[in-house]
Amino acid sequence: MNGFLPQRGGYRNLRVYKMTEIIYDLSVIFTERFIKRGSRTKDQMEQAARSGKQNIAEGSVASTTSTETEIKLTNVAKASLEELLLDYEDYLRQNNLPQWGKNHPRTLRLRQYLKSAEFISAPTTFAHKINAEEYCNLCITLINQATYMLRRLLERQQEQFIQQGGIREQMHRARTDYRNRQNSSDSSDGPDKSKKSGW
Repeated sequence: MNGFLPQRGGYRNLRVYKMTEIIYDLSVIFTERFIKRGSRTKDQMEQAARSGKQNIAEGSVASTTSTETEIKLTNVAKASLEELLLDYEDYLRQNNLPQWGKNHPRTLRLRQYLKSAEFISAPTTFAHKINAEEYCNLCITLINQATYMLRRLLERQQEQFIQQGGIREQMHRARTDYRNRQNSSDSSDGPDKSKKSGW
């Protein structure tokens, strides 16, 4: 029997999930190094980074039974990362540190490094060595890449919802298809031509 529920929930294979996992780990180290312990900002940054990661996972798992919930949670993940982005930008501004533009030579070199096997295999090895300016600009670059991927993911999810509908529509289609198959099977048997027994 073919089930109508889609087999989803493979969030660990999503590139954007892996990236938000790195962003979360780096943000925890950043707040330990550069934000005063007990500060509300420390808690907010860690919570926003965690929310970005967790809501992608929860949305992916929920997609089996609710595309609407998947879209909602993916959007929450995106909003959380945008909140985290502002925190990094605020830190740079308040500490008179420069934010590198997208075409800044250091940003271009950073993007190449983020694609390297060295970074992918051990993304937090340098986290205790670089200064605050480099750290913030690194995380800003990662967050910008992640939010771009989340926008693309949201577009695909919305297109899928338009084409396939929600779970109720899929359940209705599955039930209708089953009834049609049953009716087709019954009609193919033809009329009963057996003789009466005389009993």
